[in-house]
Amino acid sequence: MTASAEKTVTPAPHSAFEDVQGLLTGTLFVALALMMYREAGLVTGGTPGLAFLLHYPLGLPLGWVFFLINLPFYFFGWKVLGSRFTLKTFAAVGLVSLYVEWLPGLLGFSHLNPWFGAILAGLLTGAGILILIRHGASLGGVGIMAIFLQKRHGWRAGTVQMLIDAVILLLAFGLIEPLRILLSLLGAAALNLVIGVNHRNGRYFAA
Repeated sequence: MTASAEKTVTPAPHSAFEDVQGLLTGTLFVALALMMYREAGLVTGGTPGLAFLLHYPLGLPLGWVFFLINLPFYFFGWKVLGSRFTLKTFAAVGLVSLYVEWLPGLLGFSHLNPWFGAILAGLLTGAGILILIRHGASLGGVGIMAIFLQKRHGWRAGTVQMLIDAVILLLAFGLIEPLRILLSLLGAAALNLVIGVNHRNGRYFAA
């Protein structure tokens, strides 16, 4: 084995500027995706999915519902993942909430094919989540609870997340038609494809 192969790579931390642009960009991608989901009448998983379950039947503002739903989860994030991650996640959730409410004044859809919308929204969400992960943040909520349950009870976070997402989609059956559920699953597949292909241990060293 060569000396270069044996050399340990030291992670290069992100600067404050890099973190800010990462949060602004990642949350913008997610907010654009949520606008597409809403325009196509679809749902997604995680805390955004919970927000859709309240937004569709009650007509409440999606961005603010998303922000409020996340509030109880910050306690777990602070306890399990630390203050830095929790504060960044709080900022990310706040930005997504603001973007979702502001962007309709800057961008609209005269036509959006629901099949294309589902795929593009899933890809954008996956890309946005990747950016947030690489800058030490998340979309909060369900993901934080899944990690908390893994650390406290040994439940696999990925399995918990998947089960919660499945429950969200089942609840959506009473709100949107079956074809929209199918398209929502297509969006989830696109999202997980982006995460699965691009988020692997040992491929990214900056923090």
